[in-house]
Amino acid sequence: MRLLFSARPAHGHLHPLLPLALAARAAGHEVTFATGAAFLPRLRQEGFEVHEAGIGVAEAEAEARRRCGDGADPIELILTMFTDVLPRRTSTDLDPVLADRRPDLVVYEQSDVGAVAAARRAGVPAVSHIIGRSLPDPVRARAAERLAWVWEGETPHDPLAGDRCLDIWPPSLRDPSTHAIPTRIPVRPTPWSGAAPLPEIATAPRERPLVYLTLGTVAFGAVETLRTAVEGLSRLPVDVLVATGPGDPAALGEVPASVQVEGFVDQARLLPHVDLVVHHGGTGTLLGAFAAGLPQLLLPRGADQFVNAEVVAELGAGRRLVGPEVTAEAVTEQARALLADATAAETATRVAAEIAEMPAPADVVPALIELAGTRPEPSSPL
Repeated sequence: MRLLFSARPAHGHLHPLLPLALAARAAGHEVTFATGAAFLPRLRQEGFEVHEAGIGVAEAEAEARRRCGDGADPIELILTMFTDVLPRRTSTDLDPVLADRRPDLVVYEQSDVGAVAAARRAGVPAVSHIIGRSLPDPVRARAAERLAWVWEGETPHDPLAGDRCLDIWPPSLRDPSTHAIPTRIPVRPTPWSGAAPLPEIATAPRERPLVYLTLGTVAFGAVETLRTAVEGLSRLPVDVLVATGPGDPAALGEVPASVQVEGFVDQARLLPHVDLVVHHGGTGTLLGAFAAGLPQLLLPRGADQFVNAEVVAELGAGRRLVGPEVTAEAVTEQARALLADATAAETATRVAAEIAEMPAPADVVPALIELAGTRPEPSSPL
């Protein structure tokens, strides 16, 4: 079977697809990736055939701002990016790739819906890989109208995820929208962060808790929030490991002796050594922390992070601080409470058991073979 994986060139969009792609390749299938230029070298290092397709979110935002003008409504700006600029570019770029590679199935990350348009034109079945929360209902309705060109008037309930998806959400965290998709294939969220070395602070003998602090790979004003969180956590009898992602670790300036600052870390290997995760609410970190059975303090900054933070707080597995609530004093108070909160730990452990029971990526590969057998008739070019 020939598989084409398509994703936006961003860590949180591409990395969730890699465990399934690696599992499919290990099972003997031919796997090709299509994404933006910035991530092609890394994929080549993993041994994948790659093709450049699509543009990054920053470039798309600049084009959307040009079209919408100054002072544009934020939702209109997002819709212009994700229903027009980004998917149309991906769709166009994938046409020659599909004609050349002739895949049996296209697997696209949830927001990369332009891959569906190209797949439909080529008569290739496509399935979405969920990477985060669905759009809010009012925004989803507007997106459905704007994405009619992708679905040719047959817009599904979820205009991004379509009518078949690989769903990473365990029962306690389920997304009602993706749960309603007709063909929903659960797959265990499996962290992938490459082979970054594990910092010594994680494995060295210690007598006090280790707190992991990260705000992911998208800025959203991360430096100031990181500084505030570092200040708050350093007041506690804990050690702190900060991962800045693509940001410059030096931007945080001088930090207390109890704090170690790194760039990227192998989060999957790190989390079993951690006692508390303080983070932005990104889906990858959220599910990674749950898989390790860890309580969480969430400091959401954008996108679906606010919904994730709300879900965690309502579940009782963690707490959240939003906007002006994020002060050093509040971080100290909430982190101290979570380190002593047996209920939060028990809830996180229960969700960890749910995740462990979900089918591993290797177990889902046979379902991909079945989906590849549902080849539609090619649609008319736009």
